[in-house]
Amino acid sequence: MTEITRRATLAGAAASALLPFVKTSPASAAAPPAATQNASFYRYNVGSHQITVVCDGVATVNLTDNYAAGASKDDINKIFAENHLPTDKVTHTFNPVVVNTGPKLVVIDTGLGPDQFTQTKGKVGQFHNNLAAASIDRAAVDTVIISHFHGDHINGLLAAENKPAFPNAEIMVPAVEWKFWMDDGEMSKGTGNPILESNFKNIRRVFDALGRKVTQYESGKEVAPGITSVASPGHTPGHNSFIVASGAEKVLVQVDITAGAAFLFVKHPEWNIASDVDKPLAQETRRKLYDMAIAEKMPIQAFHEGEGWFGLSLDSVDLERLALSSAVCADRAAELPGQITRQIHSMIFAITSPNSNSAADQTSAEMKLAA
Repeated sequence: MTEITRRATLAGAAASALLPFVKTSPASAAAPPAATQNASFYRYNVGSHQITVVCDGVATVNLTDNYAAGASKDDINKIFAENHLPTDKVTHTFNPVVVNTGPKLVVIDTGLGPDQFTQTKGKVGQFHNNLAAASIDRAAVDTVIISHFHGDHINGLLAAENKPAFPNAEIMVPAVEWKFWMDDGEMSKGTGNPILESNFKNIRRVFDALGRKVTQYESGKEVAPGITSVASPGHTPGHNSFIVASGAEKVLVQVDITAGAAFLFVKHPEWNIASDVDKPLAQETRRKLYDMAIAEKMPIQAFHEGEGWFGLSLDSVDLERLALSSAVCADRAAELPGQITRQIHSMIFAITSPNSNSAADQTSAEMKLAA
């Protein structure tokens, strides 16, 4: 594996404009793409498709003893310290994606919603406001694709007073996910499990407010122009990831195959966040999808991004994560003074073969700015 020094890492950041997924030429679209960047969103192109990563906010909570199955609190704190992060606390970031395909304006997942924005005094639930900052009109959205039914992905389907946040959009949901969470028998089985009980209650709250007017989709199908669903169960029974493709370019929108402090579970795919419903299956899924990304040298867009860079071993393949800077929530820098001077809020990282000799493969485009 190519050794990455701090100097090479920062030099790579300066060279990131040469990499293929940071094109600025606009796409021809029914909803015209905007050209500006902002601290709360980040734009890049995949072929003729324009992707806008929109920050929904950041939440920092105390690290619990049972945060990750398979890892002790000390194990996790050790990794945090190695990555210049505070110990005994864990930071979660939330980044839905908007894809302008040309004929269609598509939202993938919707964040925590305006109720959480109010309750947290604006720390999370920022998605609707930041869409406006990105010059994206919610009324112009044609399709909303939901990856799975956790609250940080579905709550933003509703605006104030439980009104539809995307009034003109078709709401697409995974068929397997819908079958599980809308089954009264499955809900009964979840009695006594606080996480499951909360999920079942919230899911029905959201979709009942929409009159359950959804279109169910199957995995492995094109759900919008250039966007194909990929079955990735384990985190939830019907969790889906997506491949966005245009021309010769494509990116894997992984969603929650690693969730929470996502980089922990990329570095240690044998660990599981507590909210993984089927933990062995979640491990199998992340290995399978990352192996696919490795084989195809496919960049990855994450919903919950990590901090710093790390080597990663999957089935004896030693990799480097090559990250481009992406959507940055403006208040994050002040949250970790003396630790991280800039927080990368969305990962677009190319996982490459350790035997590659190309300059692009050997150049880190990650900006790791630590005190």
